[in-house]
Parts: sequence; C-alpha cells; structure tokens
Amino acid sequence: MLNKILGKFSKDLGIDLGTKNTLVYTTDKGIVINEPSVVAVNVRTDEILAVGEDARKMVGKTPYHIRAVKPLIDGVISDFEISEKMIKYFINKVHSENFTITPRPRMIIGIPLEITEVEKKAVEDAAKSAGARKVFLIEESMAAAIGARLPVTEAIANMIIDIGGGTTEIAVISLGGVVTWKCLRLAGDTLDNNIIDYMREEFNLLIGEQMAQKIKINIGSAITLKDSLEMDVKGRDLLNGLPKAITINDGQVRDAIRKTLNQIIDNIKTTLEKTPPELVADIYEQGIFLSGGGALLRGLDKEIAHATKISVKIVDDPLTAVVRGTGILLDDIDLLNKIISPGSSS
Repeated sequence: MLNKILGKFSKDLGIDLGTKNTLVYTTDKGIVINEPSVVAVNVRTDEILAVGEDARKMVGKTPYHIRAVKPLIDGVISDFEISEKMIKYFINKVHSENFTITPRPRMIIGIPLEITEVEKKAVEDAAKSAGARKVFLIEESMAAAIGARLPVTEAIANMIIDIGGGTTEIAVISLGGVVTWKCLRLAGDTLDNNIIDYMREEFNLLIGEQMAQKIKINIGSAITLKDSLEMDVKGRDLLNGLPKAITINDGQVRDAIRKTLNQIIDNIKTTLEKTPPELVADIYEQGIFLSGGGALLRGLDKEIAHATKISVKIVDDPLTAVVRGTGILLDDIDLLNKIISPGSSS
C-alpha cells in the first residue's frame, strides 16, 4: 500500500543500463540523464565519492585507497552493491526537484539478449533494492528497434544491430519477438583495447582507456577515407618509462580494429544465414538498421552494406535508441505486455 502511495508521486523511468553509459528517460521530460556507468569508491570507508561523469574523470588517476569502478561488464552486473548504489543515485537525481521523500518508480530496463536467469535476477534485485516498486526487463535490441520506430509487432522482418560498449547484438525481429540473433562480447570496449594493444606493439607506447576512446572517436573508421585524418597521441614510453607523444593516422587505427570489425561482420552474415528465407527477403527490401555508439564509427554502415549486399541505415540518434524505446513502452502498456522479457514484471 505504501509503495502505491509513494508511486503516485514518483516518476516512472526507462533505463538503458549500459557498460559505458547509463541513460534515464522520464515520460514528462524525455532523456534526463546520460552519464558514464562509473562509481568512485573509498575502499577504506566504503563511501561512494562520485557517480557518473564526476567518477569518469577519476578513471586512471586515483590514489590506492580510491577505486573508480565500472559495475557493469559486457552489459551485465558484475558488482551488485555498487550497481544498486549507482541506480539509487540516478533515481534520486531524477526526483531531486520533487517533494517525494522515498521515490518508488516503475522501471523498464534494457538487458542483453544473452543473459542468464541469475544475471537477470541481479538486475531486478539491484533495481528494487535501489527503490523501484516494479521492474520490467526488455531486450536491448528490441528496445532499440522500438526507439527507432520500426514495426516490431508486424509480420515483417526488422534487422537491427546494436553496437554498445560491452556487447554487439544482432537481431531479426518479427511479430513482437526475436526470431534469430547473435550476442557478441565484441563492441566499443573491444575496439578501445585493440587500439591500446596496437599502440603498445607498434610504437612501444602505453596509453589508457580514455585516450584509446578519443582516438576511436576522432580518427577511427571502417573504410578508407577520402581525406586522411591524423591525431597526436600522448602516453608512456615502454622502453624508458618517460612521457612520449606520436602522431598516428586513420589507416593505422583501421589496422588496429580491423580484426574485430571482421568478426562482427562475419556474425552478421551468420545471423542472416540462420534467418528464415521469407524474413531475409524482407530484410533485403527494408535494409539493416544500426544503433548504439558503434554505429557512429565512420563508414561502418558502408562496410556492412558492402559485405552483405544489403542497404544499411543508421537510426536517428543511435546512442539513445534503447532508452527512447524504454520511454515509448512507459506510455504503451499494451506493447510492453506483448514484448516483455519472460520472468520480469516482478
């Protein structure tokens, strides 16, 4: 009874609980939070020092008694207690302008396709411990397709590739369900690690995750560019331990990430091979849709189109497609009940 009363004064939330970033959607304001999934903890006192963007700035720069923790790995919870505190922080931040003493919102949370029942329960329990009165789980690829306004409940194939920080989900959706799919632990973080390894092997230069991500964003590409791009990179010389700066170009970054991109494309082909022929015909006509941060890699859509002989389209604002999908479901209970992940709505 108390939960229902408090729920009337709480804002229902759609959440994209991502490896890199957490996004939160409310029906009245849209996307209200888009912050890194990072929490800074004082290991001496177990005190939470910072969450989100403030914590991200501490990554790689903390003294021994402070840890900047990423509580999600490959899209699933790896640290329950810190995930709970992070979700609670975001809930309270959304309700900070209200007079609600203890928010009790309904929450719709995006989860990876390849998630175990134990991992699914961890997400539900973390959300409820953080204050949710009711939790609904939906596959991220389905949420991305809904956010992109694809006709997911119709008898037509909707092929969407969601490339996030920890996972790449390749899904063919029809009649409100996922028909064929692949979930890969190859995504944005893998590309960053590819760049880190390349810099170490080719230039004896040690760089951090944030520098690798900057390189990927600033000059990364999947195809040869008309105008070459260059970037100055700073790190530590592995030979003498001193600071070092070099200049690299987009071709070198392509060499670094080529193997991972080829693996993703090979899995797209495999998914198409497993898809019923009637749906493949639809995909050929409708095209393939790209979402997630990885969709913004220069020329990736063209590279996939070249490999599959199918047109590829990047959805509007691919970074927010999943959370926008959860937001649409907050207002459409009938659609939510049709596509909800089994075992949720707890």
